[in-house]
Amino acid sequence: MAERRGDRWISIAQSLLLHAVILGLIAYGWWTFRDRSPPAPHTLAIEATVVDGRSLARPAVRTPPPVKPQPAPEPEPEPTGPPAPTPEELAQRAQAAQDAADRAERQVQEKRAAEADEKRQADVKRQAEEQRHAEEKRQAEEKRKAEEKRQAEEKRQADEKRIAEEKRKAEEARLREQREADLQHSLAAEEHVMAARSNGQLASWEAQIQARIQRAWLRPPSARTGIDCIVYVTQVPGGEVVNVRLGQCNGDAAVRESIQAAAFRASPLPPPPDPALFERNLEIQFKPVD
Repeated sequence: MAERRGDRWISIAQSLLLHAVILGLIAYGWWTFRDRSPPAPHTLAIEATVVDGRSLARPAVRTPPPVKPQPAPEPEPEPTGPPAPTPEELAQRAQAAQDAADRAERQVQEKRAAEADEKRQADVKRQAEEQRHAEEKRQAEEKRKAEEKRQAEEKRQADEKRIAEEKRKAEEARLREQREADLQHSLAAEEHVMAARSNGQLASWEAQIQARIQRAWLRPPSARTGIDCIVYVTQVPGGEVVNVRLGQCNGDAAVRESIQAAAFRASPLPPPPDPALFERNLEIQFKPVD
């Protein structure tokens, strides 16, 4: 963790102040110890008079001069202030100052460590909060996209269902119209066929087919008089005969085979006078004239 600039200057100032205090204590002790010089020895004040020896030859009575009182000795000045510390005390004081400086430095370092730890915890908390916000945002975005996708899917299904319903209704309407049209057409065709049959056109066409088959018949030797058979003929548009089957018939096998061969030889059959009279399956009575 990077050290803050303000904390660095505070540490430098405290270190300089502690060293200044230590130097001041050392200087004060040295100065006090130097000023305590030993006191000067006391001297007695004695006054004397020089006498010439010649004057001693003749005695004379002289009045001695008055003795001056000697001044009282000045008292020894008492030391002022605290006694000068000894080197051991100075060393102890320096060690105490160094210990104080170390304690102050440890306190500064502990404070820095606490601040760094607090900042680290704050960064961790901030990062965790940012991650939580990012995760919540991501989940919200995924939820929004999922909701949009669900709504889009529901709309698509609803549109498909609506389109399918519209197609179904349209197909039902078309089929209903087709059925109605087919019914109308069938009714019209049936009416037309009934009208055609009623005026003899169907009977005339069946007679033409019957005559065509009889002309194509090759009478076998075993055929007897009064042959009467029912012939079921299947044709396709254009009159081509695709199948022949005999119903009730009074002829023998040779007669029956000759009638079937005659129906195939008669192909293509004559067309009906009215296309509405066309029938795929015909029932023809084969009754040749002897």
